[in-house]
Amino acid sequence: MLGRTIALALLIACAGPAVRALAGQEGLVADTSIHGPTLRFDWPDIEIGVGAYEEGPTGLTIIRFAHRAGVVVDSRGGAPGTVNTDALRLGYDAPRMDAIVFSGGSSYGEEAVTAVMTGLKDDGVRSGAWRNVALATGATIYDFGGRRLNEIYPDKRLAQAALRVLRPGVFPLGAQGAGRMAMQGGFFGCLAHSGQGAAFRQLGDVKIAAFVVVNASGMVTDRQGNIVSCHRAASWSTITKTAELMHNLPLSRADTWQPPQAGDEPTHTNTTISLIVTNKRLGYAGLKRLAIQVHTSMARAIQPFSTFNDGDTLFGASTDEVSSKSVSALDLDSVASEVMWDAILASVPREPTFIPPTGVTVPEARLRAYVGTYAFGPRAFLKVTEDQGSLAVLALDHDVFEFNAAKPITVVPASDTEFYVAGRYHTRIAFTVVDGKATRAVLNPGRWEQVGTRIPEP
Repeated sequence: MLGRTIALALLIACAGPAVRALAGQEGLVADTSIHGPTLRFDWPDIEIGVGAYEEGPTGLTIIRFAHRAGVVVDSRGGAPGTVNTDALRLGYDAPRMDAIVFSGGSSYGEEAVTAVMTGLKDDGVRSGAWRNVALATGATIYDFGGRRLNEIYPDKRLAQAALRVLRPGVFPLGAQGAGRMAMQGGFFGCLAHSGQGAAFRQLGDVKIAAFVVVNASGMVTDRQGNIVSCHRAASWSTITKTAELMHNLPLSRADTWQPPQAGDEPTHTNTTISLIVTNKRLGYAGLKRLAIQVHTSMARAIQPFSTFNDGDTLFGASTDEVSSKSVSALDLDSVASEVMWDAILASVPREPTFIPPTGVTVPEARLRAYVGTYAFGPRAFLKVTEDQGSLAVLALDHDVFEFNAAKPITVVPASDTEFYVAGRYHTRIAFTVVDGKATRAVLNPGRWEQVGTRIPEP
């Protein structure tokens, strides 16, 4: 073990600039454009901004209230990451919050929340006057570890870039903003990509909107009880209902579990952060009840919900624009719960099905061009070897997706440059060749790709 630690330290030292570049934020491009589906809704008082560092990939989402809003919070789960939530428990009825910020990057993403406040001051929207100080609150999700291998996080520069391109009534869905690298279903080994969702409904003059980032340990479930998106275990057979997996806990969490026959009796850190907002004036107590009921209702759409490793946090907000009596608090809270379920369902992006090709062979000389060690992050390295016409990948220090740190995993060719693991997740690795030798490797090419740089040989 000691020898392995020393070898890894020498590898990091040899990697030099390649590893240092992966660890820093310098030169990252702040992307504030929309790259996918959106929800469009009629509510001029609510403006949305998103930003992402595609090099992560990771991002953030700003929900800005043009005329401030009253906000409460309801935190559940065992690992919340929040900013300024104590100020939401003081019971003030007057609208006080300028914005709510959702961010990737775990606790490092909390910088994005404070950056929105300083950005509002720097832009002259707020000042240092007692009743004009910018106020924002927010929460973060953990999107490091088993989903991406670098340590890039949404920072002040990204947050303020997103703040300056706010759009009224347009919310990007799926793998955008704070949902850029969100995942769901890890509790059952699904590890399916998720994202951010939104939904809107209007009852007379009362407006209701739900915004959510689903990075849940539990599995997204539709109103018929069906599994929405999952890398299924081969042993699940014809199972389509989340309830069947829940009913057979804890056995159903194992890859090798076999569903019981008809009539038989059965013997990863995540977070969902969300906002439910209305234009109806509710006061502190009414707003708090709205938040609690909606948050409780989310256990239908995400199963299981608020586990030990989840940091689930819901914000409830009112823009105080109308005093309508046409919609009771009982009806408002119940309808809002359904709107949140719609938002959760809208968070799941289309994840293309990987169909393994057959009959592909790659010449040994071509395979040898891929041999080397690739750095994907400060502590994420893959060693590629070739032996008798086969390519194998070994993770150094710790497992990387389906690549093991204990033994090399043989990969199957999908083309001359791309290979995959014949396992549950079909982890793919592709190579870029310059002058007869690979210069980089890409894990899972496409929307959620991870780029590794080949470390020069000493």
